[in-house]
Amino acid sequence: PSSVPGQSQSKGQGQGGAGRADRDVTTASAATAGAGGKGKKPRRRRTGWRRLFPTWRTTLGGFLTLVLVGVGLFFLGYSLVKIPDANALAVKQANIYLYADGTEIARDGEVNRESVPLDQVSQAAQHAVLAAEDRDFYSESAIDPKAVLRGGWRTVTGKGKQSGSTITQQYVKNYYLGQEQTVTRKVKEFFISIKLDRNESKDKILEGYLNTSFFGRNAYGIQAAAQAYYGVNAKDLDPARAAYLAALVNAPSEYDVSAHPENRRAAEARWNYVLDGMVKKGWLSASERAGLKFPAPRSATVPTGMSGQRGYLVRAVKDYLAKNKILDEDELSAGGYRITTTLQKSKQDAFVKAVDEQLIDKLDKKNNKTDRYVRAGGASVDPKTGEVVAMYGGIDYVKQYTNNATRRDFQVGSTFKPFVLTSAVQNESTTQDSRTITPNTLYDGTNKRPVQGWNGGHYAPENEDQQSYGDITVREATDKSVNAVYAQMAVDVGSDKVKETALALGLPADTPELIGSPSIALGVAQASVLDMAQAYATLANHGKHGTYTIIKKITKDGANAVALPGHGSTESQAVSREAADTTTAVLQSVVQNGTGAPAQAIDRPAAAKTGTAEDDKAAWFAGYTPDLATVVSVMGQDPDTAKHKPLYGALGLPRINGSGAPGSIWAQYMGDALKGTPVSDFDLKLQPGADESQAPPSGSAQSPGTGDDGTGASPGTGDEG
Repeated sequence: PSSVPGQSQSKGQGQGGAGRADRDVTTASAATAGAGGKGKKPRRRRTGWRRLFPTWRTTLGGFLTLVLVGVGLFFLGYSLVKIPDANALAVKQANIYLYADGTEIARDGEVNRESVPLDQVSQAAQHAVLAAEDRDFYSESAIDPKAVLRGGWRTVTGKGKQSGSTITQQYVKNYYLGQEQTVTRKVKEFFISIKLDRNESKDKILEGYLNTSFFGRNAYGIQAAAQAYYGVNAKDLDPARAAYLAALVNAPSEYDVSAHPENRRAAEARWNYVLDGMVKKGWLSASERAGLKFPAPRSATVPTGMSGQRGYLVRAVKDYLAKNKILDEDELSAGGYRITTTLQKSKQDAFVKAVDEQLIDKLDKKNNKTDRYVRAGGASVDPKTGEVVAMYGGIDYVKQYTNNATRRDFQVGSTFKPFVLTSAVQNESTTQDSRTITPNTLYDGTNKRPVQGWNGGHYAPENEDQQSYGDITVREATDKSVNAVYAQMAVDVGSDKVKETALALGLPADTPELIGSPSIALGVAQASVLDMAQAYATLANHGKHGTYTIIKKITKDGANAVALPGHGSTESQAVSREAADTTTAVLQSVVQNGTGAPAQAIDRPAAAKTGTAEDDKAAWFAGYTPDLATVVSVMGQDPDTAKHKPLYGALGLPRINGSGAPGSIWAQYMGDALKGTPVSDFDLKLQPGADESQAPPSGSAQSPGTGDDGTGASPGTGDEG
């Protein structure tokens, strides 16, 4: 059937209107959206490889955050890290003991270091170290940022040590911290270096660095290094030597060409690097640099420590310092002292040579048991100054540590008798029958003659070899060391007065067995060799006494002088000149006519006295010229038990007496020690009547009398002298 035209048209129009309507709505929506959000585009998502990287905003923000955190950490670290006290090793120093001429005796202490001020280091040495380690030290800051970062990275990654730190950083490591390679130490080093650079001058930092750096050969500091490698002081280092020492800081062991000759080429290359740096900085002229040759160091020496005489000398110095309250053991243990003694090296060497040739070399310890007991001690004093110029303490300190020159446990024997005569003249004493005691006074020299006028009991000393002499002058009794005469004279003078005179001459008040009794004259007192040398020096100096000294000068850390009490004080007149000089005249007779004959070998005026302890356990020779007083003792002591032993049979001889080995040692030493010294005679002022003869006493023995000695001490055993 045919369609109805009206209906079909109406339907088509409806569909077309709907489509237009949809388009109109879409257009309107777009227009509305455009009108409401003008200029805003939808965010595009990052795609591909760009998603792996932060935006510039994120990067900037992160950087600023890190900067702020870094600044905060810096100030926090700067405020928290304090400059600490020096580490123990850095301040440890050796004490240096020197002869009077500056020659080294020994060093003690765990660390071989002697700190010196910067002005005691040559300019060449300062410049050489700067050229080697930090050429811009004086113009740049304490921190080298590149070196810090490089060192930190190598530490974290475990790639070993980092070189190239500034001198300030190295000093901080040496002095305040330590050598461990840790991040913590690096951080502390960083902050302490900055603070130190602000608080200390560059000169002070350089001084500290030079005194703490290690140069090999157990030498810490430039002064110890200069001595170890070249035997000179730091102030005397020339450019060539200074450059070599500066090269050592980088590799002390490897660049020691004496120990490692195979590394000489590398050492010379480093040496050249240092010198070239000095030229570049204007510290050394090119022409001078061209003329320098590699300064090969001396061979390394094996440390001898306290062997030989060194230990005895150092011990004597320490005892002197402590006794006179100059320095105690705690102060010395801190180190840093440079102690110049009065000891003269030439005389010290002469003493050792004399003992070796006259005694030690003659011992037969394998076949003669007594020879194993033999010990020797000696001391030499300048009478005019009181200075100890030489001392022999024993064969070797590390083998026999007791100093035979300062020990006080052997009787001095008849070397004490001159003090009795000095006291008699000093006190204008008289005999029991009122005759003034002079060198020509006659006494009864009968063996075992009972002492008259002594209230302390019977005392009748033996003479040597039981010999009797009858009437004999004091002079001759001294020549022959007659015990009977001197025991009586001690009572006539008064044994307490004799003791006072001995103390005035120089014996210490605490001398063992220095007691008031007739036996005092025979030398039962146990004074040291050094004590006796001091007393004899007073006689040589016409009775003037100045307490002996073994120290000339002490400095601390190379600069500060230590006060020495008593130095520069005037001498005291211990006894009258007449008393001292009259004794000297009598002792000259002992040399010419008696047991002091070995002293004739020095071919110059001399006064001397011998002595032998009880049972021949020690033999002495004490004497002097106007220029030098010296005492020598040979002693007997068992090396295993330390007991005193008689010396009968030593050296293959029946006995040892003062005119034997002690006299031979004395004569050889004095002859060598006085070489070059003009011969001079004693200028003597004698006691009135000293040269006048006296009438003999009534009878063959002196009449008993009261005397002026009233002590109750019991007399001791006699000496055979």
